[in-house]
Amino acid sequence: MGRRHRHVQYEKYEKENKNKSKKRKRKSGDSDDSDDDGSDMDSDISEEEFPSLTKKEKKMAKDILSQPVQAPVMKSIAEIAREKLRKLEQMVHPAKPDPGSKKIKNGQVLIRKQSKAKRLLIGQIRRLRKRLKRKGRLDEMREIMEEEKRLTKLEPRTLESTREADETTVQENDEEIEQEEALDAFADFYNKTYEPRILVTSSDNPHKATVSFIRDLCRVIPNAEPKWRNRASIKKTVKNAKANGFTDLIFVNEDKRMPNGLLLIHLPEGPTALFRVSNTRVGKSVGKKHYIGDTDHRPEVILNNFTTRLGRVVGRMLGAIFHYEPEFKGRRVCTFHNQRDYIFFRHHRYEFRNQQKVSLKEMGPRFTLRLQWLQQGAFEGDFEWNLKRHDMETSRRRFFL
Repeated sequence: MGRRHRHVQYEKYEKENKNKSKKRKRKSGDSDDSDDDGSDMDSDISEEEFPSLTKKEKKMAKDILSQPVQAPVMKSIAEIAREKLRKLEQMVHPAKPDPGSKKIKNGQVLIRKQSKAKRLLIGQIRRLRKRLKRKGRLDEMREIMEEEKRLTKLEPRTLESTREADETTVQENDEEIEQEEALDAFADFYNKTYEPRILVTSSDNPHKATVSFIRDLCRVIPNAEPKWRNRASIKKTVKNAKANGFTDLIFVNEDKRMPNGLLLIHLPEGPTALFRVSNTRVGKSVGKKHYIGDTDHRPEVILNNFTTRLGRVVGRMLGAIFHYEPEFKGRRVCTFHNQRDYIFFRHHRYEFRNQQKVSLKEMGPRFTLRLQWLQQGAFEGDFEWNLKRHDMETSRRRFFL
């Protein structure tokens, strides 16, 4: 009964529409002949089908129906997966923001948002990969799997990788930094205008561990000469070193019969840096099998992960101790690696087994440095930076080098 009732209503509706159209034609009279010129419509748009449209609306309908129908763009599963991989690559390897921008100031918030979006993208890519496997497109699935492995390579989440963003971080090819370094105290050394000469001394009456540590430093650093201090003050030693043509001065301090401090002074006008020394091991205890004693070959120097302005100054200061022209025949490498403001020193010798494999042999010494303060002059002048642990170390993820 319900269907029949609806059918009767539909027939009544059609009769009413036909009656309305007849009444309009009677009222218009001979207007059909006059409208033939202005309303030449296609067979698709007739008055019987659209009795309620005006002339303007019929023209608009004609224009719309005359346009070609555009089929919707259907992307394949592999294309959608590649688009997701492109987004993931932009998140995994983002462009470095300018220093002082909002991205650096709100660095931790951005990292959290990126990690959440990264997890969502990886889940979507895996689902698309399973769809390709179900449909038998194994070649496309393998390509997407290789690209996903390359992008989502597991990186350990450490304090160093999650460090707080610093406004003094130096970007690559920074013109302002290059101009400053062209006029600083180490510019003459890096322009190769002189060869470094280093004087190494210690506190009065050094013990056996400190003496062996000084010997290893003189063995590693070319043109380094050990001398006894003979109860002379630091300022007097600086004057004598300037008069004798030394370019750098190293004081090794000791406590409890072990070296615990290293004062590095760049002559003639500074700067001066004090480092705390820890985890010292001499060459004989580190590389018993590979210990080769004294060598005349100048080593290569690697300065790693000095990213801030302060770190650049400290790195250039440590690099200026060694000769600027290494002798590659000796195959020796000295590395200063900064990690969480601890500078790890290692001394290796490398050997080529074949074109692809290289073996490293540690020869020592081995020690760790921690910067305490940096002063402008040669043990006189204003302090550029001073470590105040309780005031400055407010977070475990805040580093200065």
